[in-house]
Amino acid sequence: MKINVRVKEKPVKEIFIDTEFIRLDSALKLADAVQSGGHAKVIIQDGEIKVNGEVCTQRGKKLHVGDTIGMSFMNIVVKEK
Repeated sequence: MKINVRVKEKPVKEIFIDTEFIRLDSALKLADAVQSGGHAKVIIQDGEIKVNGEVCTQRGKKLHVGDTIGMSFMNIVVKEK
């Protein structure tokens, strides 16, 4: 018996910056992925966030244009304004 499974693609949200970088916690807030800075801190420290494919626990991590943030329910891409 063969079972076909379809994995639903996670939505991709683009955030736009006009500065050299944005901090990870600020990027999550800008993308409306978290309710507050405190919420961002908790999920980052719990290892629920990947930056460019690697788990990141630094909430002050500097993100630049082209970086990606992976979460269980969405992906976020940093773009230039």
